[in-house]
Amino acid sequence: MVDFLQALVDGVMLGATYSLLGLGFTLIFGVLRRLNLAFGPTILVGIYAGSHVGLAWPGALWAVVAATVVAAILCGIYVERCSFRALARQAPVVSMISTFAVWMQLQELVSLFEASRTMPYPSPAWLPALTVGPILLRSDALLMWSGATAIMLALFVLLYRTRFGTAVRAVADSSEAAALMGVNVSIIGAAAFLLASTVGGLAGVLIAQSQQQVTPYFGLWATVKGLTAMLLGGAGSLPGAVAGGVILGVVETQTLWHFGGQWRDLASFALLFLVIALSPRARSEPTL
Repeated sequence: MVDFLQALVDGVMLGATYSLLGLGFTLIFGVLRRLNLAFGPTILVGIYAGSHVGLAWPGALWAVVAATVVAAILCGIYVERCSFRALARQAPVVSMISTFAVWMQLQELVSLFEASRTMPYPSPAWLPALTVGPILLRSDALLMWSGATAIMLALFVLLYRTRFGTAVRAVADSSEAAALMGVNVSIIGAAAFLLASTVGGLAGVLIAQSQQQVTPYFGLWATVKGLTAMLLGGAGSLPGAVAGGVILGVVETQTLWHFGGQWRDLASFALLFLVIALSPRARSEPTL
């Protein structure tokens, strides 16, 4: 029972960051009805930028966080201009293929300019681990969970308690009706993309500080985890993305604890297949 509870707690903490990745995909898919496969690589570039800042100014964690988020936002703007705004009149599948091409661009650029491939990422060493009864709360996992929870709460306040959030949800529900009510659909789409890139950059900070390193394969990893979290909770649903991320984290840690690391990804993908195959919600129209 103690092992089960420990794995459950670890899964919830890990799943919080998966939820952030899922929210980034959901914001773009829910508003623009298009899938951004380059979301993970934009975070990858941000983390590498933060890593270089950390090497140049050791101890300046605020600068590392700022560099990571700003670089992710700039890459997000590049993706939006190339794959979404320029192809707005094309079929959604055209944008998706374009984002895949941008994904390859960003990943190859990182691989070419980073000869060592693996880069260190600073982590706050002053955070102590906590023990609650027999349960150990690791400092890096606790920071991931608390940071991700704060970001998600701020995002939900923005989307459900402000006029901007009302406009975003109106466009997600029906862009034609929102335009008739005076909402500038193109600006809201770009703003949603910018918001998703910001959330992705912050998620990258939390994940990288836990792993304390980054490799060029992080883009693929983040894309797979974010898409899985979004689809587990129902494509286009913000609460669903949060729930999907937590479920994914719990499934992975429980599988890792009881069966070993070689079964972890297989279990999560098997769960994703069952949800898509059996749940009508996973195939429903996106709605925030």
